[in-house]
Amino acid sequence: MTRKVHFDEEEFVLRLNGVESIFAMKWQLKIPYMAIKKVYLHEFEPPMWMLKMPGTSISPLHIYEGSFKFGNEWYFLSFEHNVPLLHLEIEGAGKYKYVIFELENPKAVMIELRKRIRELGD
Repeated sequence: MTRKVHFDEEEFVLRLNGVESIFAMKWQLKIPYMAIKKVYLHEFEPPMWMLKMPGTSISPLHIYEGSFKFGNEWYFLSFEHNVPLLHLEIEGAGKYKYVIFELENPKAVMIELRKRIRELGD
């Protein structure tokens, strides 16, 4: 797994390396802290009729990388295991409504992200 996160002063950065960036057709995603409305850990099972645009999905192996559309909402997915994933609900920044990805220590990232959002909101 070669996903890395970086906490800039005003935005959260998800960086993809190696095969994840090739499958996702994207190497990084920047999200302003103030656009993040919810941060939580939960498993995620993508609907079968979710459209990949562009992205890679290998359902039997539970690999999802890239941009997907379900209904009228855009998702950015980056994971390959059925484990608790970090979920971000976004509002007013770019096309994605949901960013869902796998990390080695998602709880620590969630805590730090919530802290930074809270500090900017004060």
